[in-house]
Amino acid sequence: MNLVNLESVTHAYGPKPLLSDVSLGIEAGERIGVVGRNGGGKTTLMSVIAGDVRPDSGRVTHTRGLRVGFLSQQDTLDPEATVSELVLGNRAEHEWAGDQQVREILANLIGDLDLSAKAAALSGGERRRTALARLLIDDHDLVMLDEPTNHLDIEAIAWLAAHLAARKSALLVVTHDRWFLDAVSTRTWEVVDGKVERYEGGYAAYVLAKAERARIAQAAEERRQNLMRKEIAWLRRGPPARTSKPKFRIEAAQALIANEPPARESVELMRFAAARLGKTVYDLEDVTLHAGGPGDGPLVLDHCTWQFGPGDRVGLIGVNGSGKSSVLRLLGDNVQPDSGRVVRGKTVRLAHLSQELTELDPSRRVLESVEEIRKYLQLGKREWTASQLLERLGFKGDAQWKVIGDLSGGERRRLQLLRLLMDDPNVLLLDEPTNDLDIETLNELEDLLDGWPGTLILVSHDRYFLERVTDRCVALLGDGKLVMLPGGVDEYLERRSAGTAVTARLGGASVPAAGAPTPAAAPSESGLSAKEERELRKELNRLERQLDKLGDQEARLHAAMAEAASDYAKLGSLDGQLRDVLTQKDTVEAEWLELADRLGD
Repeated sequence: MNLVNLESVTHAYGPKPLLSDVSLGIEAGERIGVVGRNGGGKTTLMSVIAGDVRPDSGRVTHTRGLRVGFLSQQDTLDPEATVSELVLGNRAEHEWAGDQQVREILANLIGDLDLSAKAAALSGGERRRTALARLLIDDHDLVMLDEPTNHLDIEAIAWLAAHLAARKSALLVVTHDRWFLDAVSTRTWEVVDGKVERYEGGYAAYVLAKAERARIAQAAEERRQNLMRKEIAWLRRGPPARTSKPKFRIEAAQALIANEPPARESVELMRFAAARLGKTVYDLEDVTLHAGGPGDGPLVLDHCTWQFGPGDRVGLIGVNGSGKSSVLRLLGDNVQPDSGRVVRGKTVRLAHLSQELTELDPSRRVLESVEEIRKYLQLGKREWTASQLLERLGFKGDAQWKVIGDLSGGERRRLQLLRLLMDDPNVLLLDEPTNDLDIETLNELEDLLDGWPGTLILVSHDRYFLERVTDRCVALLGDGKLVMLPGGVDEYLERRSAGTAVTARLGGASVPAAGAPTPAAAPSESGLSAKEERELRKELNRLERQLDKLGDQEARLHAAMAEAASDYAKLGSLDGQLRDVLTQKDTVEAEWLELADRLGD
């Protein structure tokens, strides 16, 4: 039975309808992800379904007694109410403290936030977590969430996905986080041109189904064009036309999804990046760094030695407040370390996208602000004009002549990203670049970055974007070290789960999160002195660079063997070289594993 039904619903703001004759329903237990461009009508659809907005025409019906929980993008909290009053209401302490689900929600969303703090004193992220916790603690038949992952770190997003998947209530969620969509959704709705297109499965299934629909539509259009040409040929048929017939070709059924090219030509990009940057990009030597300045604020790095090389594409992971932005500011020369030194390559041409966008002139027009930096940009093997790149990032037609002061937050974010790329940097520091970007724009941005040669260091809680754009992940786990994560985000979550007890300050008491190990289960220290550990870290970094070089050699030999497939003598020589490289690689990997084990990584 449907919990909600929409019948021929139409609604518009201004002359263009955001919803046009939409009919659909939400069944009990369904989990639906809603996608579409910014301004395309996703939030309007949510508001209409929730009953907060009355449509211009059509009918919306709810089952009798339907309990709806709706988290909008704007958190409306009473500024004088405390966190405890907002989240727990009038529940007695023994009532909520004895409820495992309530404790789990508090531990993972409220964390160590003081329950007696007033809403007026909370930051934007704390307000969002409070509003989300308040909604999830209550029982609902239908949970509706508009961008729930905003202000959440990767760990909290993973917990939220698992929590929502385990709930019995129906779910309708608008989000640009594609990993989250795949984790929670059993169906996907795309709001486009006033319609709601429906697909089975999460984001990955939606992409494949949409490609298949496009292929079928293209084949149908080709058949129609074919028939039209035949009719025209019949009407114009005469003696001169009998000697030649029109030829038509219909692409194979799997053309859109078969023979998928690699996301990036990694070897070529590394070679080009090395030519632009030389051997040195950033070398951190025995660096100590506090977030608030020398000796002030949380410790971010403690006698850390690390190297970022040419062509590295690194994702920097950590909980909110772990110091990821501080590391980017250190690399960008905006802050100085407490001790140690940062060696920057002489050829580094840096572009740093921070979370603040204050440098845009609100009086300028979009295209002018890009062309004042550069009118053309070479990405990969193709040259793009400023106007073409703007169109790829969603500024089509007249939108390129908008005044910057009239742009939305997402549009300003897109514009600033493009201005950075137009300056032709060889090092990119990106701090939460996906904020306010819709999925189509994220796809275009990923495609642009695929052809960009240089060193990329990225901070993002968008797990899909992080794994799609970077080649490896490095974590700040709160111990003052940068830790390599060969297993990526999954390994990070495992380490956090195994080594950290997440606590929540509940009525002044510190309570472990559900499923978290007790402090006694935390891993023991390596037992090494600080000097021994620094030396081992240096050796570990050397081995990692050696592994990267051996990997490049292996890729080049594979390519050479493919070219020499018919030359048996040359093929035998190359095969011998490849065996030598693989033997060296096995030896170096064994040394790396031994050192990593000694360091407890």
